[in-house]
Amino acid sequence: MPELPEVEYGRKLAARIARGRRIENVWCDKDDLVFNGVSPRKMKGVLRGRKVIEVKRWGKQLWFELDKPPHPLFHFGMTGAFLVPGPGSKALKLASSPRDTKDEDWPPRFTKIHFTFDDGGELVMTNKRRLGRIVLRDEPENEKPISKLGFDPLLNLPTPKVFVEKMLRRTIPIKALLLDQSFSAGVGNWIADEILYQARIAPGRKACELTEAEAKRIRAKMKSIIEKAVSVDADKSKFPKSWLFHSRWGKKSEAKTAKGEKIIHEQHGGRTTAWVPEVQK
Repeated sequence: MPELPEVEYGRKLAARIARGRRIENVWCDKDDLVFNGVSPRKMKGVLRGRKVIEVKRWGKQLWFELDKPPHPLFHFGMTGAFLVPGPGSKALKLASSPRDTKDEDWPPRFTKIHFTFDDGGELVMTNKRRLGRIVLRDEPENEKPISKLGFDPLLNLPTPKVFVEKMLRRTIPIKALLLDQSFSAGVGNWIADEILYQARIAPGRKACELTEAEAKRIRAKMKSIIEKAVSVDADKSKFPKSWLFHSRWGKKSEAKTAKGEKIIHEQHGGRTTAWVPEVQK
């Protein structure tokens, strides 16, 4: 599933195409799952002719801020992406998947919504597994689902003092807490594993039992990992070679880190977790 750095890349791509431009035409697939509670006909009628003032993101949620409400809110689900036509304008790709370098028919398969702008630019959202959502909100930041989300680690990471207070009053295992979107919006499975590996914290430890120094270490690694991944547009080939990321996939019994440390795979927080017992205590 796309996590914060990958969705931020999607936001930047959409902003490049849509910001400051008027929506000239909208095509919507007839998909009642993706268009959650909004008919494609209504979506087209509401959006056509509107100007995109800004493209915003909170956690894994994206939306167009238009010149008047309602505003379209997008969630990529497990396989969603924004795409634009032409070379040199690749879609959001999961950091855990290879980037597609092949030319594709336009619009691509599994397109759910297709925008055409007044300057001729185009943008689509694809969603192969139909787990993404496109909805309308009058005030996206003050309505569900965004209103139920926690802090965004890139946009408003709490101060060390506040972060420690938030973490140490929670009684659940630390891996489960990091995955809780009401705590930290946008952190998913690979980022949580990377944070805990670099912070040297075992995933099954309860958050409330961590020391203040350990909690601060988690905050520092959350900040550095997300900022680095965002800076390279979630391109996994540009992640530091020392990251657990490169060796965590596939549940391989012989998996080891770049330093030769043995990786094991267990269930924590309801998700498969890759961690290194000799490092994480």
